[in-house]
Amino acid sequence: MTSTGTQKYAFFQGKIVPYELAKVGVLTHGLNYGTGVFEGIRGYWNPDKEDLFLLLAREHYVRFLKNTRMIFIDVPYTADELVEYTAELCRMHRFREDVYIRPLAYKSSESIGVSMQGIADDTAIVVTPFGNYVDMDRGLAVCVSSWKRSDDNAIPGRAKITGNYVNSALAKNEAILNGYDEAIVLNQLGYVSEASAANIFLVRDGVLVTPSVADGILEGYTRNAVMMLARDELGVRCVERSVGRSELYTADEIFLCGTGVQVAPITSVDRRRVGTGEVGPISSSLQSMYFDVARARNPKYSSWLTPVQMPSRVAEASAM
Repeated sequence: MTSTGTQKYAFFQGKIVPYELAKVGVLTHGLNYGTGVFEGIRGYWNPDKEDLFLLLAREHYVRFLKNTRMIFIDVPYTADELVEYTAELCRMHRFREDVYIRPLAYKSSESIGVSMQGIADDTAIVVTPFGNYVDMDRGLAVCVSSWKRSDDNAIPGRAKITGNYVNSALAKNEAILNGYDEAIVLNQLGYVSEASAANIFLVRDGVLVTPSVADGILEGYTRNAVMMLARDELGVRCVERSVGRSELYTADEIFLCGTGVQVAPITSVDRRRVGTGEVGPISSSLQSMYFDVARARNPKYSSWLTPVQMPSRVAEASAM
């Protein structure tokens, strides 16, 4: 998944610094109380073009800035500026492989007390090599978690607030301990919300079905991309509505999507086979199309990508 020890630089306290200098104290407010907002952005390496392509980077940073306002964190940069800092970090690292970018805005004062008033803010960005978050070569075995999704009136799931991911960690850990790959989490009303850290789609009678934004989900950009690809490339209709737990057991296909999981088919839920028990045709087609877009192999969707403009190997060699 992640290559550790490969990070040489980070954007920290307004500038790019050596990674070992990007540190916070143990009394940092965001560390103690979960008062931070993060994003996940992927960059895909295309060896033929010799470049790294950031997928939906600006869109993720727009959401990032909206979410920081929700918990009173001030980020003094525009979405475009954050995209450029990210591209520069990628160029400086010279990674010629897929990467994951983690922007983080957090309450940075070292203080005791949960109030966010008078607490300073800071923003950091880290980039690291990153493979598949889950096994993409087979269908996933998932369970319905005993842990419920945090309510929108408690900690909003539509914002990637760091403290809220304890909810995700409990669900994911429970699933792994019980021999599953992933957990499906229900909301407080008992409807399907999402996986521990991914949106979910069902295929029923040739129609894509996914929980609505009122069901406690993250409003995912990969989710939006999948719906667009299904509509425009496959002619498949998508319905956003509340989904009952038992629908998981009668669906023809199920798959997860998100920056981390990408497009990951599910072949069993609570030991019950999904459809034929094999990866279904719609899931498979959407997965293939998603990777073609992400790796800059489909020019129709080039607007979704930000080319990093990595230095060529020839330029690197001549600079040495």
